[in-house]
Amino acid sequence: MSAPVTNTPPDQRYARSPKAWVFYPSMAVIALFVVLTLALPERFAQFVSDGNTAVINGLGWYYVLIVTGFVFFAVWMAVGRRGDVVLGRDDEPAQFAMGSWFAMLFAAGMGIGLVFWGVAEPLWHLAAPPPDVASGTEEAVAQSAMNRTFLHWGLHAWAIYVVVGLAMAYAVHRKGRPVSIRWALEPLLGDRVQGWLGNVIDVVAIVGTVFGVATSLGFGVAQVAGGLDFLGIAEDTAGLQVGLIAGITAIATISVVSGVDKGIKWLSNLNMGLAVVLLLAVLLLGPATLFVLREFVQSLGSYLQNFFGLSFRTLPFYGTDGESWLGGWTTYYWGWWMSWAPFVGIFIARISRGRTVREFVAGVLLVPTLVTFVWFSVMGGTALWEQRFGGGSLIDDDGGVATNVALFQMLELVPGTAILSGLAILVIVVFFVTSSDSASFVVDMISHGGHPDPPVWSRVVWAVVEGLIAAVVILAVGAELGLTALQVLAILVAAPFSVVMVLMCVATAKALGAEARSAARLERAALRRELLLELREGSDAVEDETVGGRR
Repeated sequence: MSAPVTNTPPDQRYARSPKAWVFYPSMAVIALFVVLTLALPERFAQFVSDGNTAVINGLGWYYVLIVTGFVFFAVWMAVGRRGDVVLGRDDEPAQFAMGSWFAMLFAAGMGIGLVFWGVAEPLWHLAAPPPDVASGTEEAVAQSAMNRTFLHWGLHAWAIYVVVGLAMAYAVHRKGRPVSIRWALEPLLGDRVQGWLGNVIDVVAIVGTVFGVATSLGFGVAQVAGGLDFLGIAEDTAGLQVGLIAGITAIATISVVSGVDKGIKWLSNLNMGLAVVLLLAVLLLGPATLFVLREFVQSLGSYLQNFFGLSFRTLPFYGTDGESWLGGWTTYYWGWWMSWAPFVGIFIARISRGRTVREFVAGVLLVPTLVTFVWFSVMGGTALWEQRFGGGSLIDDDGGVATNVALFQMLELVPGTAILSGLAILVIVVFFVTSSDSASFVVDMISHGGHPDPPVWSRVVWAVVEGLIAAVVILAVGAELGLTALQVLAILVAAPFSVVMVLMCVATAKALGAEARSAARLERAALRRELLLELREGSDAVEDETVGGRR
């Protein structure tokens, strides 16, 4: 039994106007970035390069350590009495059915990146393996490629979302607080979250989210443009990519206006269906069905067997080669996921009312991870089969991978290439839309002090801003360098928010620990009452027998 829920937030009167000390500072930071990027593109490119080097050399070990810590934290929260706490009233049912819940959290949590890297990442790890396995056999390098891919997209990524999502779900649904990042730290900071410190936390969350989503939008349009070019429909240029950003952002704007229960939910379910069709087509019609099934089972076991070694690997004995590889892959991914964490965490919290902490952690951590592994085994596994046993056509003579079109090159191995390529483009577009509309909705809630249903005009503003950032970077420094710049920015903006996430772990552990202790006290009190009642009944029975005997 959990402790009684408190539904008395400090302020239930949400304003329809944005919270001034959150909305305007966030917009000012973003506007400054846009102006400087357009006015000084060369300086911007140099800043990106220097920032990337600083993060790789200085923060790589820190990112590796805390993200692995998040995995252990998530498991800790699910076990014992903490896992029994309901994210809502004690008797409250789940808000969404399990299928819709999984579809929405998966579409928001991985989206474009999964389609973009599904074929390309295992191929890159095969073509340019990390220095600690580069001298191994071809078989060992291929297995390492899947292990590293599973690492970057598995438990660690979803544990990052668990940290923010669980903290927010507890604050919003259990304690009745507004939907704003600051309230996740209330158990630790108390009333200070209502002042300037809370404003700073929300601004950091908004800026990080906007840049993180802009990175994903850059990936999405790069792959769609690459696919259109590969199919001979249009030439892949910066102008095409900007046009795609404008068009798809318009669709996302329409979706975010409709809200979570309509457009976002419907699109998430649609996209899961389309992705499953594409996945099954490649698995069943492709040339490597049996290989993929065998590879999935083996890679799953290899990932679990090497989990601790992979989790803590920072490659310190390989000098600059190790630093470069770590920064280009693992450090980048941890930064990218953390930049996404505010919006994905809040969005998952928003749709998780009525679930227990244990259900939340198991659902967010395990099921999407398994689905992600299946995706990479089918898409990436088919690509690895082509390199090892087929024509070896997916890695060029210079040892590189055409990242933007790798998916479409792999689909050439499957009957119905044109149809499947069109389906892939549709999946990317809808993932694009679901990521943008979910992020816009969440950012708008934060900028309005946690308003659960912010006004339409500001939702539209944030949707346009996300697309604008991606378009500005691509126009200012070119399509290829622009995508790299967006990646680096995701790592940089995640740094301050990583500190907030560590504090969230402390605050959540403190709050759920108090709930668990309260529940234990209630149970002990109830047990004592039962024992006393039994003793009293027994004493009365003995007395009755004694009296009866005397009679």
